[in-house]
Formats: sequence, C-alpha cells, structure tokens
Amino acid sequence: MADIKQAKILILATDGFEESELTVPQAKLKEAGATVHVVAPQSRQSKDSIRGWDKTDWGKSVPVDKDVESVNAGDYDALVLPGGQINPDKLRLEPKALDVIKGFLTSGKVVAAICHAPWLLIETGAVKGRQLTSFASIKRDVVNAGGTWQDKAVVTDHGIITSRNPGDLDAFCAKIIEEVQEGKHEARQLAA
Repeated sequence: MADIKQAKILILATDGFEESELTVPQAKLKEAGATVHVVAPQSRQSKDSIRGWDKTDWGKSVPVDKDVESVNAGDYDALVLPGGQINPDKLRLEPKALDVIKGFLTSGKVVAAICHAPWLLIETGAVKGRQLTSFASIKRDVVNAGGTWQDKAVVTDHGIITSRNPGDLDAFCAKIIEEVQEGKHEARQLAA
C-alpha cells in the first residue's frame, strides 16, 4: 500500500477544462499530502497557465507546472483527467498527451477521468471490456467503444476511475486517494 503523502499526481489538461474538475481534485489531493503537478500541451493559449471553463463561460486560469512534452509517466503515481467539452476534445488531438495517458494505462497506474474526459480513454483504446461512467451525453461513445456504461457517481475498473460531472467530485477525489493507496494494478492491454 502506497502512502498518499508520498504520491506524485499529474493533472493533464488544456484550455477549456471544466474549472471545478481540475481545481477541486488539485486541492483535495494536495490537502491529503500528495505532490500535484498540472501539465498542458505547449499549444495552449498562454505560456504559464491554462484557462478554465466555469459552467457557461470562461473561468479562472490555473498555473501550469510543466509542458506535457517534457513529462514522463514513470515519474508519477496517478493521472487525473478533468473534463469539460473543450479540454478533452483538444487533448485527443495532441499525440504527446495521448502517449502520456497510454504510459499510465499500460503501466497499471491509477488513471482518473471525469465528465467528458473518458473521450481520452476511448482515444487511447482503454475502454473496451471495462466498466465506466461519464457525462451522460457521451454514454453512446463509451458503449460504441466497447465499454459498459453505468449511471453512478464513481466507477472503478482495475485502477481506472471515472465519474459523471462536478456533482460527483467528492466521490471521485476520495476514490483517487483510495486507489493510489492501493498501489499499481496489473498492466492493461489497450485496443488498437
């Protein structure tokens, strides 16, 4: 069992992330004692930060600790993927972001995706044969990718954690901490 106070957690996002889906896990994981880094592709609008989306309009900016292009999944214990519609749609066009996600998935490390972020799990081939949830509007995408969609606040399948929306953030964050403390899961095969 790993100690959350020794854990290094990476939050991968870009402009258009749902504000609370990044800032709440960031705060709760830091409060639990983890080291948390926010990383983003260099294609973001600002060199030093990424801008959130707050329900219906642009929200606050969050400082970026590193460029995704310089990140190694091996340096971290878990990956958090915030949602929003814009953020994961942009990230699935970023080859290095997808490579980092695949690195976490194939190594058996904890991967947590909320809202529309399961699009990134679909893009990396991680959904087929798995139980998960997402924002309701992408349920069909999950099912078409071979996943079994559940309407629950949090669903975990071999260290892959998914939640539906900002209303599930307490359960989502608690499950991330629990799974990090359980440690690595077996390596996962990704669909082609």
